[in-house]
Amino acid sequence: MATNVSAHEHHYHPPGLQHQFEDMGQQQESASIGMWMFLAQEIMFFGGLFTAYLVFRAKFPMAFAAGSNHLDIYWGTGNTVVLIVSSLTMALAVHYAQLGKRMAQVLCIILTMILGATFLGVKAVEYTAKYNEGIVPVTGLNRRTPAGEAQAPVETAGEHKTGATEHAYHNPKGEFQWTDASLAKKAEDAGYLTSAEKAGYYANGVLDANKFRDKVRIFYWIYFAMTGLHALHMIVGLGLMAWLLWKAWLGTYTADYYSPVEMSGLYWHFVDIVWIFLFPLLYLLGRHFGGGH
Repeated sequence: MATNVSAHEHHYHPPGLQHQFEDMGQQQESASIGMWMFLAQEIMFFGGLFTAYLVFRAKFPMAFAAGSNHLDIYWGTGNTVVLIVSSLTMALAVHYAQLGKRMAQVLCIILTMILGATFLGVKAVEYTAKYNEGIVPVTGLNRRTPAGEAQAPVETAGEHKTGATEHAYHNPKGEFQWTDASLAKKAEDAGYLTSAEKAGYYANGVLDANKFRDKVRIFYWIYFAMTGLHALHMIVGLGLMAWLLWKAWLGTYTADYYSPVEMSGLYWHFVDIVWIFLFPLLYLLGRHFGGGH
């Protein structure tokens, strides 16, 4: 007697296909739409920070130039190269996932993770330097040194360029330290200070170093907010890479099922692109005024 087998039992179910989708194409399209919607709200999130930067920089360009010039352009450039290369290795990981080459996937994901960790290591070096120099904008988060304690001198912004005398670092409360207002003075002598800057930097018609310092502090607030949130996104990306690495090692991703690698790649590229905008805005704009590293 012939056995009557239902059509459902003969239906092929591709590996990785979730039960709520009819086929792999529908699942891939749904994942892509979801990721692009997520990235759209991330763009709006970072867009608010970019807007704040542009508004304050337009109002106080010399203060922002002074803060920018004190950032280490070599570390910033190196990190830019690191992230560009990491985008290449991430793209290759997606490519090899589409081809079903397991070990090539694993190698590219490992390289991407190494480059991402390198980026975070460089940011840690930069943040440590800001802590030691006393230019973290939050009072109490800078290196504290009792006034009576002898310390090795620390360069103030621009001193190593101008040849100004070094001074001992005394900061018992961990306050924001900034004493160099020379860039504002140069701008005044050249006659290109804006009316907003004259009101923001001067008191009773005289350049006030403390008022200038407060405007530089705004730059560092934005710098730490933007780069800190970017670093947080990079940490999340490394978490995704660790999960992908485990799955790739198990041989989960094949030519038929590679959507998680592709979607994680979109996220990684987004984080890289954000830095491509951050680097010139924070490290390069205003460097032509001089006083940079």
